[in-house]
Amino acid sequence: MKPLILTTDSSAAGVLWAAGLADLAITLTRRLVWGPAPSASETATLFAARKKTSLHWQDYTPPSRLEKCGGIDLGLIEFCARYEAVELWIDPDPNAQMTLIWLLSFLRLHEEVIAKLSLVQADSTIGSCPPEVLAKGRPPAVKISEDHLAAASMAWQAYCAPTPRDWFDLLETDLSVLPQLRRTAVELLEELPGRDTGLGATEMRMLELISEGDASPGDVLPGHKKRNKRRVFYFWEIGELLDGLVHCPVPAVAGLDEGPFTMQMCDDRARRRRYLQSRLSLTPFGKEILAGGDDFTRHNPVHRWWGGTELSNDRLWRWDSASRDLVAP
Repeated sequence: MKPLILTTDSSAAGVLWAAGLADLAITLTRRLVWGPAPSASETATLFAARKKTSLHWQDYTPPSRLEKCGGIDLGLIEFCARYEAVELWIDPDPNAQMTLIWLLSFLRLHEEVIAKLSLVQADSTIGSCPPEVLAKGRPPAVKISEDHLAAASMAWQAYCAPTPRDWFDLLETDLSVLPQLRRTAVELLEELPGRDTGLGATEMRMLELISEGDASPGDVLPGHKKRNKRRVFYFWEIGELLDGLVHCPVPAVAGLDEGPFTMQMCDDRARRRRYLQSRLSLTPFGKEILAGGDDFTRHNPVHRWWGGTELSNDRLWRWDSASRDLVAP
């Protein structure tokens, strides 16, 4: 029997299925880099047998595939028990890496699953690889060891802590058993409010691109072949960040003709067109921030989550990019 594959992107699941590498490929989709980190009880509910009103770990897998193997609505542990081997295929982007440590932390208490679990840690996006290439030369799978589990659990606990201090301390820890995790640790710290600007790395990159002139919202979004190479946030999250730079007491960006960036707006063709055709520019305040002469948080309210850390104006953990150091409130 081919293994069960758990992966972190629907495109990856499709490619792995088409390559014939899995009996079944399931996407585990949870945005862990945005909003509060899920609690232990939320995690347990997500991975348990389906309840009518709750999210479920199978939500992004076509029911027809699940019905074929008779595992629809099962809990993750019960589902894995049906397979002799289970493989984790993990992309290198930050949210995929957070999914890996979250999942390993959960599975650590289930020895019967760990005994059959292996990891394929990709150096590039799995979903961009042609199925025939994967079929001919798949990357090696590494058996999950106690070292993997210990590193993942330590990192996940650090991310869920009420301050970023434990996460920052990961930079002094040997994380080589999870080779993409150190870069993720740095990238997430860079998204904390900057010491001098009050904005994270993605927001600052958006200001840089807008400052060059004749920019539309599509020009500042990260993505394939885009000039914004920041990898932490996704489509909807970037839209919300841009909204935050525009719709605030003292805006840093002007010219956005629609919003807020929601599903309702994107489903309305006329509103979506107005949004995408907006011509963005920096306000005088935005220019001051970009030049390092002012701080966004001095003039605007802040309230968001970074893992288990609740950020607000009076409790603002910051990142000093020059010294690569964490700055306490």
